Amino acid sequence: MGTVFDWNNDGAIQMSVSILRVNSAGMPVEWLNWQEAVCLHARDLVSWTYGEEVMEVHGGYSRFTGEQTVVKLSSIMACKGKVVGLERKRPPLTNRALFRRDHNVCMYCGETFRECDLSRDHVIPISRGGRDIWTNVVTACKRCNARKGDLPLDRCGMELLALPYKPNHAEYLALTHSGRILGDQMAFLKRQFSSHSRLLEDATLVAS
Repeated sequence: MGTVFDWNNDGAIQMSVSILRVNSAGMPVEWLNWQEAVCLHARDLVSWTYGEEVMEVHGGYSRFTGEQTVVKLSSIMACKGKVVGLERKRPPLTNRALFRRDHNVCMYCGETFRECDLSRDHVIPISRGGRDIWTNVVTACKRCNARKGDLPLDRCGMELLALPYKPNHAEYLALTHSGRILGDQMAFLKRQFSSHSRLLEDATLVAS
């Protein structure tokens, strides 16, 4: 059993556990905190759950039965409603997610860096018509980015170690929650990863 949390006495405690919300078809949708998950249970919007029990939330007592409300939260929960076409959504491009996609490795020199020493490089420079989109950006150390400048690859004498790609929705959820994902949540997300995803073998995504 997971953490037992008393809503009445522990209201000031901030719990770090996250629940993976999926739609009725089993497609990952978003991360929920425990309060959001409890509200969905209370509104009878949960159709099924999966994975380990991560928390048991104790609420108030019924005036009619005297029984205390208890909600058991699993690591993955499916909610009722329409199946949204998530693949049509464009995952927001942030430096943190970009660096995670490329494993904090400079795509020019191949060295691994801390986030503070990395930058976003546009393969086709913005000044030459390039766009700020997933398929045109790579992680670059600041030295390599400065060396490349606003030149295209064929003029700066540099080569990419790997081609940029746009993560799908499941991959994006993994990127934005790196290091905090439970094992069963990661296994569930991986089923939706594309075959070329560099995240398939990334053990750092899972909580230690």
